[in-house]
Amino acid sequence: MAGTVAGLETQVTEEQKRQIDYIIDTFDGTPGRLIPVLHEIQKVLGFLPPEIQEYVAHRLNIPVADVHGVVTFYSLFSEKPKGRFCIGVCKGTACYVKKSQKLLDKLEEILGIGGGDTTDDGKYSVEVLRCLGSCGLGPVMTINERVYTRVKPDSVKNILKEHEEWEANRDECS
Repeated sequence: MAGTVAGLETQVTEEQKRQIDYIIDTFDGTPGRLIPVLHEIQKVLGFLPPEIQEYVAHRLNIPVADVHGVVTFYSLFSEKPKGRFCIGVCKGTACYVKKSQKLLDKLEEILGIGGGDTTDDGKYSVEVLRCLGSCGLGPVMTINERVYTRVKPDSVKNILKEHEEWEANRDECS
């Protein structure tokens, strides 16, 4: 391996370190490799903390500012760990007009967190999304890969409960 991930002993396991180095080595010399490298590393870690961004920059021999710029520009990437249930609320124009802010307010009331945050127990994350392409079905909310349309603030608590039950049943079948 061309290098090791230093200074991350408390956040990254030895196996994750090996995976990160393998990912970087695999894409070595590939044009446009930064986004695929970051994407694959995020699959391993679940997020891209500053230390990992610095390490990627060092290994790819590019400025840290370039890596950080990509991570913060694309909503695909996250600098914070995400919860087991990642909730997205669309605030594109159509959903906003259909009062998606009230969904965010309800989630904040129920979970005690706002957009961009994760509950202390790591169970839920809330993200503000910009247009999911379901404008006629707004306001739209997602939980992990499931999409909920025409969501009313009063139904948010039930949706969370139903989704947890669905995930539990799905896990039992896996």
